[in-house]
Amino acid sequence: MIDDIIRVDEIKQIDPTIRDVSPIHITGRGDVDATKVTFHLKIEGFFILPCSRTLVDVKFPISVETTETFLLQESGYQTGEEVHQVKGEMIDLKPIIQEILLLEVPMQVFCDSSDSEDAAPQSGNDWEVVQEEENSAKIDPRLAGLAKFFDHDKSSSES
Repeated sequence: MIDDIIRVDEIKQIDPTIRDVSPIHITGRGDVDATKVTFHLKIEGFFILPCSRTLVDVKFPISVETTETFLLQESGYQTGEEVHQVKGEMIDLKPIIQEILLLEVPMQVFCDSSDSEDAAPQSGNDWEVVQEEENSAKIDPRLAGLAKFFDHDKSSSES
């Protein structure tokens, strides 16, 4: 049985968008066989990432379940899953866990509120950040006359 907490602060150097990483809680089990060792792991923790819109810190939770197989001897072992070759006398799960965590970093993350004092400005001289829903409801003033044309066309065809 596996129940441990590890630090993986090194991934902040690999991916500079990760501002901080919590201690990672690893639970699961390892199944030992004559030719392989299979680990069934649950990885939990959180990242601190910058909001894509305001650059404030956002707590991004991580909860991943994975199965990792290590071959004890070289063989023609073929399955649909990825396997790892054991190097030396010890199996080190930390590089595998770091790789899994790096795959969990999203392309974009957004904070709940853009009103924080540390947030990037949301408006300026002749510009502002708008939500897509707000923008789609507005009619371009250059096309307002065209909307009247279609209203006039409907009323003339109903007569």
